[in-house]
Amino acid sequence: MPDLLADHTTLRLGGPAKAWVRAETEAELIEAVSSADAAGEPVLVLGGGSNLVVADEGFPGTVVEVATRGIEADLDDDVEASCSGATVKVAAGEPWDPFVARAAERRWSGIEALAGIPGHVGATPIQNVGAYGQEVSQTIANVRVWDRKLRGVRTFAAADCGFGYRTSRFKQDPGRHVVLDVTFQLPLGTYGPPVQYAELARALNLEVGQRALIESVREAVLALRTRKGMVLDPTDHDTWSAGSFFTNPVVPADQVPDGAPAWPQPDGPGGSVKTSAAWLIEHAGFAKGYGSGPVTLSTKHTLALTNRGSATTADLLALAREIRDGVRAKFGITLVNEPVLVGVEL
Repeated sequence: MPDLLADHTTLRLGGPAKAWVRAETEAELIEAVSSADAAGEPVLVLGGGSNLVVADEGFPGTVVEVATRGIEADLDDDVEASCSGATVKVAAGEPWDPFVARAAERRWSGIEALAGIPGHVGATPIQNVGAYGQEVSQTIANVRVWDRKLRGVRTFAAADCGFGYRTSRFKQDPGRHVVLDVTFQLPLGTYGPPVQYAELARALNLEVGQRALIESVREAVLALRTRKGMVLDPTDHDTWSAGSFFTNPVVPADQVPDGAPAWPQPDGPGGSVKTSAAWLIEHAGFAKGYGSGPVTLSTKHTLALTNRGSATTADLLALAREIRDGVRAKFGITLVNEPVLVGVEL
């Protein structure tokens, strides 16, 4: 039987692939993508499958599964030996959350608030993954890629990655760059950077701007994410999702509804603010657990659309459209999906 994408995505949705290659080395990864490109075959580069919505019909090309491994740090095992930061190069196929755990154990700070996020390291710069006041762009030194257009390996310094809210040059030019590895510059110390997210600060009994032990931040984030159904658990259908399905919209300040959260965006257009997609969804009438079919909103978190066990991708998209259209009708704001859509449109 052909490999089903449903067996490799956290939503557990998606049909078969025409062909499947598992790449365990960088050379195998480049060869698999290059061979498919030379044959004119569509390519889907698959990491942890945590940010994908794949058509029920599957993918009419080659899925290249990124299974590369390796973490290289410029420090020896004695973390007391240096007061400087650690430069850490991580293969694209390394699972993200175990890397965060390792960083906390080694006292490498700056990514501890990103604990519990599923997927692989190679996907993090594409989305500029962020949560609880941290984004990977704050600690990435460079991203090394295979450029499918120029057919060569390139290295982009962080300043050249075009990082923004849940975006990057890699997301803006979809499919061109296959991430090979990511190098992080992580400060070394017992305490992490100042906590900037109010919910996390409350969980740590801190004021915003205070610092906490790296491991304490990681544990608090894992607890928060677990309560929201955002830590994978095969027995809990609230975690059969792609995480937050919609990004928080960035809009002119005068378009934010009364009572909605608003965070000024210094890097955005003048006067723009980011508001809460979860608030908009809830106040448009979509409560936790909304839906009567095989796809519902999570019972723990209104931003997650969840597979209750017998769903199809078509079911998922129907609910996503209902929510998007309901928010637009109520507030005039169009929510944008965060997961990558493969063979389907919202």
